[in-house]
Amino acid sequence: MVEIAEHQEALDRAEVRLREEFATMFELETIHRFLHSSYDDFAARATVTLYLPLLAERFGRQRLQALAKVEGKVAKPRPTVLFLCTHNAGRSQMALGFFEDLALGRAVAWSGGSVPGEQLNPAAVAAMAEVGVDISREYPKPWTDEIIRAADVIVTMGCGDTCPLVPGVRYVEWIIDDPAGLELEQVRPIRDDIGRRVTGLLAELGIPVSPADTPSSPRAR
Repeated sequence: MVEIAEHQEALDRAEVRLREEFATMFELETIHRFLHSSYDDFAARATVTLYLPLLAERFGRQRLQALAKVEGKVAKPRPTVLFLCTHNAGRSQMALGFFEDLALGRAVAWSGGSVPGEQLNPAAVAAMAEVGVDISREYPKPWTDEIIRAADVIVTMGCGDTCPLVPGVRYVEWIIDDPAGLELEQVRPIRDDIGRRVTGLLAELGIPVSPADTPSSPRAR
């Protein structure tokens, strides 16, 4: 009972922050619904519940940002890429990490899974840390309708027939081994492959990446 009360207090504070952020875009009911439905989704599959309100706020914010883009409420929308895999614990998280590190805010990236796992793959987190990219604060999450519709490019990595199909969205399929259950040494080549693919995708989006900042650079090693 104590935890439930603490979570409710944390959600109330999160809702105040989201209201301040999105007050000019959405009704209060919409903000409340997105926050609490995000919380319910995580709570339904979490084994560790300590950070549920924080995760709900972060995912609720992402969903509201996506909805704002879909509804044309963003003045200057940036290119948006969605990385999808099965558990959102390895491949799509590494791609997201590289994208955010290299795009430097010039484009937006999200990730999701058809069957979100309970936690990130520790070997994937360690492999990314070796090249200077911290993904340890990320978390497995699903995709939602507004996130799918807000994407300009959807990159799929093994989610198969469960990957959503939306007319007008560019789809790219990356055939990449799943790092689940692999040792760090085996994950490194997967990481490097993803890094090269992300760099190429950014170039296609018209976002130049300095050679000094690419995943294969001495900086990253």
